[in-house]
Amino acid sequence: MTIYIPEEKLSDIRNTANITDIISERVVLKKAGKDHVGLCPFHSEKTPSFTVSSVKQIFHCFGCGAGGDVFSFLMKYEGIGFSEAVQSLARRYGIDLPDRNMSASQKKAVSLRQQLFDLNRQVMSYYSEQLSGRSSGQRARAYLEKRGFSQEIIAQFSLGFAPDGWDNLVRFFRKLNVSRTLVENTGLIVPKKNTGFYDRFRNRVMFPIFDVTNQIIGFGGRVLDDSKPKYLNSPETSIYNKSKSLYGANAARNKARETGDVYIVEGYFDLLALHQHGITNTVATLGTSLTAEHISALRRGFAQKAFLVFDSDEAGLKAARRSIALFMNAAMDAAVIVLPKGYDPDSFIFEFGRAAFEKASERAIGMVEFLIESSIKSNGLSMEGKVRVISDLQQPLLEIKDRVARSIYVKYLAERLNVNEAAIIEKIKSGEKRLNQTQPNSWLKHNNDKHVLSENEPLIESEMIKVEKQIVSMMLKSPEILPEIKKRRALDYFSDKRLIEIAKIVLEHPVYGDADLPGLMNRFESSDHKNMIASLVIEDECRDLPKCEQLLSQFINGIERRQNTLVSQIKSAQESNDQELLFELLRKKQEQSVNRLR
Repeated sequence: MTIYIPEEKLSDIRNTANITDIISERVVLKKAGKDHVGLCPFHSEKTPSFTVSSVKQIFHCFGCGAGGDVFSFLMKYEGIGFSEAVQSLARRYGIDLPDRNMSASQKKAVSLRQQLFDLNRQVMSYYSEQLSGRSSGQRARAYLEKRGFSQEIIAQFSLGFAPDGWDNLVRFFRKLNVSRTLVENTGLIVPKKNTGFYDRFRNRVMFPIFDVTNQIIGFGGRVLDDSKPKYLNSPETSIYNKSKSLYGANAARNKARETGDVYIVEGYFDLLALHQHGITNTVATLGTSLTAEHISALRRGFAQKAFLVFDSDEAGLKAARRSIALFMNAAMDAAVIVLPKGYDPDSFIFEFGRAAFEKASERAIGMVEFLIESSIKSNGLSMEGKVRVISDLQQPLLEIKDRVARSIYVKYLAERLNVNEAAIIEKIKSGEKRLNQTQPNSWLKHNNDKHVLSENEPLIESEMIKVEKQIVSMMLKSPEILPEIKKRRALDYFSDKRLIEIAKIVLEHPVYGDADLPGLMNRFESSDHKNMIASLVIEDECRDLPKCEQLLSQFINGIERRQNTLVSQIKSAQESNDQELLFELLRKKQEQSVNRLR
């Protein structure tokens, strides 16, 4: 919902909320001169091209072009609106937003997203009280104590208990007098077939799921016995996405950044056990396989290497097989910690301790090697076994886009099986043919090793646009050139619509320093315009007035020479009665006229 936010309040928030602090909570940034750099959270890359300027209070990615101020970043990263981004930062820094000029309904209706965060926190308190209650949580407390979990770890992760019964939480919500729509959006209650609702979680130990900003986005629950389902999670909501969320991310981030490593486990208790024993750079998946989004978030915001601690059974093997290409294609180093048969991280560390777990970590093996050795162990090295091993590895190898890496692993597999490398390559090629048949519209194709651009890949920028960008850049950095821009009607010669619109606003509202940049950005609703402004000001190239005037003259004189040349060419084509050439030249002249009028 859009609400009125005075410009002076926006300025207060911008001046208080350091963009580097906000972004560094979500992206690993490293100092680079006056700026900070990191891997862009908005596209996949191997080399950092994402730049954050504390001086200018903006960000810009030289890879995908994303850019803007602190509000723009939150909107794009969190998938929220401008008002929500402003309110989020205002709450964080204790800045009161006035409610004047807001309707009664606007005053009452805070964003749904924030309402869900607030309500989830109340639910967490409710579950926590139930766990600590003398009678209600006695069995759950005994269960946790039997599992070996300390009061400190229970308090740190805010564990709770959902008591047995069908409507405990329903009645709790009723007491809070919250709207039915909001309650349904939490996913914590389920509609009955006829009428009314019942609690989703009953007689379970409860695990609040926090995001990296310590907001509660959902819950998980485990039964106290062996009944099914053993684990149950919140359904996906507007604030909870399993393919992007990881349990314990808020608690693991700092240690992961410090060590450069992160451990990935599959269960709540696995994570709690490792954290209790000091392995605090540990996260857990939430009832789903690892996804590209998970790995992307870990690589950009946590660490450079991941250790997968999977169970040493068939399910663990499948999980590793599914994950290998994701890590390879995200350029994140990964290894598998193999625990003794019959142990999971929880039982292993409680029985053998932290030192034994760290020794197991030292013996971790690369993912491809793990798959190869696991398959050999399962199939053997008979002729038939070798065939099955190659079949097992076909899909994982096929999914590795880096051809050099694939070649190295093929060579290793061939040597390990003592078979001809060409046979394995042929097997992969057969799978590749099937893949191309089922995915003919891949974004990038290789035809006889020639790179064919898809419609989504950027075209090479014309020299004309480059110069126009330079002019708008100097308008932003050297406002003393603005009178000359007006006098020579420079914008009449521009061809890029976005640059024209930005330049017109700059002429009306000159930028006299870095503090004015975020205000300029917020005059545009379009993210394209904000991205463009960020790209124009992120570079620190300085120009004095004479150099600015020289660039302006070269631009205008060059345009006029080209226009005169075009007019001459048109006359020559008319005189020679070359209708085809004349038509093409007139089309070019019309394009210039249209661009000038836009």
